[in-house]
Amino acid sequence: MMIDILVLGATGYTGRLITRYLATHPQRPAFTFALAARSDSKLKALVHEYSKSLADVPIFVVNIANHDELDTVVQQTRVVINTVGPYWHWGTPVVRACVRYGRHYVDLTGEVYWVQDIIFEFDYVATKSGSVIVPCAGLDSVPSDILTYLGNKTLKAFAGPSATVDKSTSAWKVRGSGISGGTFSSILTFLEDIPGEKAQAARRDFALSPVQGTPSPRPRAFYSLPISNPPVQGALYLMAIGNLQIVQRSWGLFELAKRNPRLALGPTSQPGAAHEDTSELTYGSQFKYEEFLVLPTRLHSLLVVIFLVTVGLAMKLLPPARWLARRVMPQPGEGPTDEELEKGALNITNITTSTPNAQGRTTNVRTIFRGKGEPGYLLTSIIIVECALSLVLNVDALPAFAKRGGVLTPMTAFGDVLIERLKASGRLSIESEVVEVENERIKSS
Repeated sequence: MMIDILVLGATGYTGRLITRYLATHPQRPAFTFALAARSDSKLKALVHEYSKSLADVPIFVVNIANHDELDTVVQQTRVVINTVGPYWHWGTPVVRACVRYGRHYVDLTGEVYWVQDIIFEFDYVATKSGSVIVPCAGLDSVPSDILTYLGNKTLKAFAGPSATVDKSTSAWKVRGSGISGGTFSSILTFLEDIPGEKAQAARRDFALSPVQGTPSPRPRAFYSLPISNPPVQGALYLMAIGNLQIVQRSWGLFELAKRNPRLALGPTSQPGAAHEDTSELTYGSQFKYEEFLVLPTRLHSLLVVIFLVTVGLAMKLLPPARWLARRVMPQPGEGPTDEELEKGALNITNITTSTPNAQGRTTNVRTIFRGKGEPGYLLTSIIIVECALSLVLNVDALPAFAKRGGVLTPMTAFGDVLIERLKASGRLSIESEVVEVENERIKSS
């Protein structure tokens, strides 16, 4: 029997959270899932820990470096949730197996330099096998992708389908983000193993996009959120570069489909066949995006920037600093406690401003993404599971891009389906509205 979802790396810190969420999901009777990891003993311990909810869940001992083991288990599943990082080292064989057998794939990477590689190697062939490959399907970078997608959708609903976006800005308020051993391992991989020219290439505007657009504002020390009263300000957000690249890939895929609608067709479509109109999804040629971490004062922002630069340079240039970090940071499989997970929260406010219309007026849209729980792990586990379930339970409602296959982004693959699934989770809320600015006061429209 075909298994709906395979959790690869189920015994890791985030893998266990994903397993727990799957096991207790309200739609649990509607799907099947299995667990895979390198250690048989850890898998059995995980099943024993949740014996009531995992009693009938298959387990597979899989070494990703063993292609026969990996191929055997991938062939038995519809969607692979891959939590095994660093993806630079371990992600490519999993994507290759999924594409070879026409299976779907989601992961939690924030490694843009690796995503560049899988787009180059697998995007075209995935459209031929029907595989939907969605990297960055957690806190990196689903909220950013949703905020720009929904801001544009709300703008067009109010101002008409020809309205376009000038700039979209997201202000992140994050409470309680910790770090797991797996995340720290990915940071070390970036510092020690990634060639400098490759890391630099991944930071360029539209590094993941199929077409080039208007460059977004450069990273800087101080940021502010447009039309906010009281003012909302902050500093550079570490995840901003990766999130920007995913947002720009969504922009590029929508733009390319507008120019050539057949690019959004499914792989079995025939010439002349009817297809979904994707033109209203485009953000416009002037679209620019940025995001920042909300902080109370400019002094706080300056201190954060100084801290990040100092620690980053020390970790990059001084091997003793990395040696010390390896001993004090969490080890693989470790992360925030359940109590710490429940104390966390996420609140992101996005302001999307249109380009001027024929009368010279602009429209502002405010979109808010809120989450109850620690963002980087608890909320991430919910987000990626709902991405996977979109591919299992909502196939017919997915956007045209998902029927086409390829290396996609959260919004090009899942669109409104994912937004509704996240809102139904009970942990996340997403709302969007047009706002008017009058005498420095903000009014909802």
